[in-house]
Amino acid sequence: MINRVEDKIQALKEQTNEYVHEIKRLVEELTIPNRVNLISYFTSSFNISYDPEQESLCLGSYHIRNVGSTPITNPYLCITLPKDSPFYFSGRYVHENFTPNFKTQGQSNWERFNDKLSKEEYWLRPVGKSIIEPNETISFTNFQIKWAHNLSYSGTIMGFTYCDQLTDGVVVLNPINLNGMGQTQEDDNE
Repeated sequence: MINRVEDKIQALKEQTNEYVHEIKRLVEELTIPNRVNLISYFTSSFNISYDPEQESLCLGSYHIRNVGSTPITNPYLCITLPKDSPFYFSGRYVHENFTPNFKTQGQSNWERFNDKLSKEEYWLRPVGKSIIEPNETISFTNFQIKWAHNLSYSGTIMGFTYCDQLTDGVVVLNPINLNGMGQTQEDDNE
């Protein structure tokens, strides 16, 4: 009885491997030469506070992956916050007017190249990285979005990726949607 079960398991493993191999072969045949294609997406984690004295936090990263068959040149991204929202964005980036020595330190520096007083749009480009090869991913990591919980909040954090080949931009696959009700005076009295 046990041998029959083990034989069936082994047969299923072999069948699964054959299916995976066939799917990979079919996908490779679908690859169009010199095709430009990228995806961008957020990864994020949240610390939501229901104490009106404390802030809530979203810690996130923005990833750009070249899923095409040709290099992507001069990539940049835009992260947008809703107008008049209670959200505060921060991240590890430098501004255009910083000294070149500071810009070249480290592997994953990003430069903000729009108005640094803007609290709604963050235009960023990687420093020293002008090409994303096929199957390569670059990431703007560890940005933070903070907001107070004493007020109701609602909004969508959007992202757009641009490059020389895709000047109209590609929208992020998974925008970050944030909404919640602030604590009211009645809630405090109960």
